[in-house]
Amino acid sequence: MLTILVINSKGGSGKTTLTTNLASYYASKKYRTAIMDYDPQGSSLHWLRTRSGAFDIIHGANGAPAKGAVTLHSKSWIPTDTEVLIIDAPAGTTGLLLKDLVRKANYILIPVAPSPIDIHATADFIKDLYLIGGALTAKVKIAVVANRVRNRNSAVYASLEKFLASLRLPFLTSISDSEVYLQAVEQGVGVFEMDEMASNTERREIAPILKWLEGSFPNRYGVRAIDNLINLESSKQYAAYRVVRKI
Repeated sequence: MLTILVINSKGGSGKTTLTTNLASYYASKKYRTAIMDYDPQGSSLHWLRTRSGAFDIIHGANGAPAKGAVTLHSKSWIPTDTEVLIIDAPAGTTGLLLKDLVRKANYILIPVAPSPIDIHATADFIKDLYLIGGALTAKVKIAVVANRVRNRNSAVYASLEKFLASLRLPFLTSISDSEVYLQAVEQGVGVFEMDEMASNTERREIAPILKWLEGSFPNRYGVRAIDNLINLESSKQYAAYRVVRKI
């Protein structure tokens, strides 16, 4: 089973946008697809409830733990014949929960919004992902996505690109803050299920992620990406990002 973890400890990074569009794409290709919504807000499950029966079926599972719990629900919450599982993780994931999520994933997608606060929070999170979550030794592929981008020519976006390049992780694509994504959420669909002319730009934005998941976007930096992250906190580069306006 292909398991994709969409995660960032910072809320508002657009995890559900990625989760729902990936799920709808794989379902439209006739893969048996499920979403495990681990976020207490249940945004992905709400999207599924608005989804018409005219579209391909996506199984939804509430992965949010009871108060005080730290592990995912049993796999009995999803069909045993599931081929693609996408986990929509909650904000603030850390500790044992982070380890559990990393252990279950084949691929990890980290969406990052172009703001100084999001950049700083993501720097801390990615460090934790390796040092606490166990991604250093796990057989998992990790990539980052710029999300909710309004202006690719802005200074903030340039800072985001510089930051993502410093991590030396695959930077797959930039996803715009487009009304089309909002329309898709309201209709319970993904952009690949919408009219092609109306969603052509958004399809092109998502496509590099799909190519990476198919294995055609390798991590060309290898182990150096891990070394770079572990040393990031003590480096001058990381220190620069800790000051809001010195990015």
